[in-house]
Amino acid sequence: MTVSESSASLIQAKQDQTKFDFMLKYYRNLIVDLVHNYKGGHGGGPNGMAAIGFALYKYVMKYNPENPSYFNRDRFILSNGHTCLFQYAFNHLVGYSHMTLEELKSYHSAEEESLCPGHPEIEHPAIEVTTGPLGQGIANAVGMAVASKNLAATYNREGFPVVDNTIFCMVGDACLQEGPALEAISFAGSMRLNNLVVTYDNNQISCDGSVDITNTEDINAKFIACNWNVIDVENGSMDICAIVQALEDAKLSDKPTLINIHTVIGLSTPWENTAAVHGADIGAANVLKFKETVGIEADKTFYIPDEMYKYFSDIKPKGQAYEAQWNQLITSYEAAYPELAAEFQIKIKGELPANWKDYIPTSFPNADTPSRKSGGLVLNPIAQHLNQFLVGTADLSPSVNMIWPGKVDFQDPKKETACGLNGDYTGRYIHYGIREHAMCAIANGIAAYNKGTFIPVTSTFFMFYLYAAPAVRMGALMNLKVIHVGTHDSIGTGEDGPTHQPIALANFYRALPNLYYIRPADSLETAGAYEVAIEAEGYSSIISESRQNLVQYPENSKRDAVKFGAYVFDDFNIPDAKKDLIIIGVGSEMCFAMGSAAILRSQGYNVRVVSFPCQRLFEQQSAEYRHSVLMRQQMIPTVVIEAYAPNGWERYATAGINMKTFGKSLPGMVCYDFFGYNKEKIATKVDAYLKQIKDTPSVVYEFQDLN
Repeated sequence: MTVSESSASLIQAKQDQTKFDFMLKYYRNLIVDLVHNYKGGHGGGPNGMAAIGFALYKYVMKYNPENPSYFNRDRFILSNGHTCLFQYAFNHLVGYSHMTLEELKSYHSAEEESLCPGHPEIEHPAIEVTTGPLGQGIANAVGMAVASKNLAATYNREGFPVVDNTIFCMVGDACLQEGPALEAISFAGSMRLNNLVVTYDNNQISCDGSVDITNTEDINAKFIACNWNVIDVENGSMDICAIVQALEDAKLSDKPTLINIHTVIGLSTPWENTAAVHGADIGAANVLKFKETVGIEADKTFYIPDEMYKYFSDIKPKGQAYEAQWNQLITSYEAAYPELAAEFQIKIKGELPANWKDYIPTSFPNADTPSRKSGGLVLNPIAQHLNQFLVGTADLSPSVNMIWPGKVDFQDPKKETACGLNGDYTGRYIHYGIREHAMCAIANGIAAYNKGTFIPVTSTFFMFYLYAAPAVRMGALMNLKVIHVGTHDSIGTGEDGPTHQPIALANFYRALPNLYYIRPADSLETAGAYEVAIEAEGYSSIISESRQNLVQYPENSKRDAVKFGAYVFDDFNIPDAKKDLIIIGVGSEMCFAMGSAAILRSQGYNVRVVSFPCQRLFEQQSAEYRHSVLMRQQMIPTVVIEAYAPNGWERYATAGINMKTFGKSLPGMVCYDFFGYNKEKIATKVDAYLKQIKDTPSVVYEFQDLN
């Protein structure tokens, strides 16, 4: 953005200055009426933020209401998502066809298909990400800034700025207290993401009262210390020109920018500047008092003057012109750089080459191998050759095995690190630092920038996806394809002890909708897990990998069967009618399933072993397939062996060798043995269980904890 272009919007705003009071009061009147309509909602913030919206939607942002998904549009993320009426109202005023006045009136209604839910949802036009849990949205915005920076650095050429958009994000006081936001802010400053502009609705009010009850820090100093540019706007509820100037100045910065806009929540209502106006209807009497205060007739309900529509009438043609100019630029780009332009179009379409699986090894070493190493053997050649993949880690590069030959770090190209790990914005390996929560929220933003353009991959110890769980949940809620790699996934992690040994976390992720939690048993299943995750549309995935060596089963393991969730691993071709027992082996514990099965077979039992890498995938199979694997219709005694909490396995098994306590700080296999994971011990317990069933057949109908 040049200085002359920057000043054009400010010149227009100054020419319109006489209209501002009129526009602001009728906008606020609409907000008050919409909240009062269904006697609830968050109206105080949208009221105080009004001038920010006029500056953004009328003067500064590049977007096209006729095509909400225009690729080079500026992105706007409402991190304080409870103020969603702010966004919905402006989407109506600027001409998004779906956001009619009647649709606006559905806010907080019982209408099941309302386009105005209580927080913004990604499925609806002009909404970039689902926001609500505070702090997530700003981290998503950081991810979008990463995506835009990488695309610009990779594809822009002199005279051809095919990607030059700005990522705008609105935050409130609460977002800037949340952990993921603070992690993301620090990361954005370290990466010098100067295409990120955050507007801060600084009204100093939260649910409990004034913010200074708990928070008296110097926000500006905090951001400056994090390598941000900071601009103050004092009269932020009214001074549209000052906000336009700040926004344009921010776009010229060499750092990410915070615009600290001082506003008054619930302006001109009787509850002005109080916590009460944050999230409640002000009531019929106070609605009338508001209208009297600002000079609007009492019967002007949901009233939008023609002058306001006329005021915003230039937005559609401007948006169409932005897109047309970009399309013309792309046409010239294709002529000047045909190969690069063809690759860029593939990124826009979100397509992988048809032969992408060719980069996965077809065979793996037969020696015992940690599945974290197997994961590297699978993913690294894919990431090396396909630039759709942005791979990152929370400061665990030596542990997660996700570095490929020739990888370039995503870094501020002006920065020289003390350790020499430098890079530039074309880099696709992201060092997130020790910021697991922000890492996953940023990855959501990368994925949401344009679905399919990037497939972000995060990695850390599985236990620390507990820190990141809210962001992983939001990615699943948004149906984003994000792949999370959780290493050190069992008590076999060993000496790191119970702080690092996950026991219950898998239960949460197995229950989480729109997410595949996949726990492969060896290298072949690891390859199958990555195939599932990369092909999954509308799903996030967690691939759960071991630190310790795992036995390889090339004669049993089936890469192509992982997609079924569970499959017959070892059967000895015994007829189903003669099965005495099914043992389910999962991930790192498959060696105990196979070892105990061998012992039980030597004792005369006919045993089937089933590998069960993913419960959700199994549930998606036909009843016929599920019955063919587990034979539940025959109630064959079935014992699951997994060193996690047993909850959920009662759907598939009649008994289990599972964990009821936290782990212990012991060497890996010693720890397993301490908790009963030893083929001889397991065989003894299962033998006793089968004899109990023989004496009391009804035992098989109630899940038994054998450990």
